[in-house]
Amino acid sequence: MFRAIMSRIKQGHRTMPYPAAPLQMPERFRGYPVVSTPTGTAECHDASAECPYGAFTATGGGCLDMGKCLFCAECPAGNIQFTTDYQLAVTGREQLLVRPGSEHHHARPLSPDLLRMFGRSLKFREVSAGGCNACEADTNVLSTIGWDLGRFGIQFVASPRHADGLWITGPASKNMAQALLTTYEAIPAPKIVVACGACAINGGPYIDSPQVCNGADNLIPVDLYIPGCPPHPATILDGLLRILDRLR
Repeated sequence: MFRAIMSRIKQGHRTMPYPAAPLQMPERFRGYPVVSTPTGTAECHDASAECPYGAFTATGGGCLDMGKCLFCAECPAGNIQFTTDYQLAVTGREQLLVRPGSEHHHARPLSPDLLRMFGRSLKFREVSAGGCNACEADTNVLSTIGWDLGRFGIQFVASPRHADGLWITGPASKNMAQALLTTYEAIPAPKIVVACGACAINGGPYIDSPQVCNGADNLIPVDLYIPGCPPHPATILDGLLRILDRLR
């Protein structure tokens, strides 16, 4: 017993200091995009035609939809640059549209009534609606000792009856649509819904396939959008802490 205690003392505190201290992302990380005014309309038009998911359009001098973007960084146009800013989550679908000089939106806190209910204890039931397991894996990372999601009072539960909200990954395939709706209905009101990843937001690489619903908000209302393919654990945690009014 004594040796076990000494071992724990030598190991020290393993959980990262975030959000008390900022996170440093690697240089290769592809975060918030910056869209600059294109130098030529032909180049911008080519970028719109080349993106197979329709993430970039030439409208209004160029517009990148983070909800559709897979952050592959292979945009043909040279007017799109990805920063290392991991703060991507928003509470409105239209806030995922990035244009030259547009405001960088962040997720807004829940209403005061919901904050009183969920501010210290928030439970999610996760549904993988046809996902590839990438978003699920990065969500699970938050439960490891380094991130320790439970220290914020946020947990994932096995039953929708025990949940405060629905966590959705995957493109909401037709085969999972009914399961998604049934789970949503089983969660007691009031409840919140999180769409995690490009698939859950807009279908991802499966967009416009007859077998998917092109995003969860075509079936149920969504309160938090977390873009990425998959979103980084820091992006996920940032969005959750912001809706709980833990970040300023």
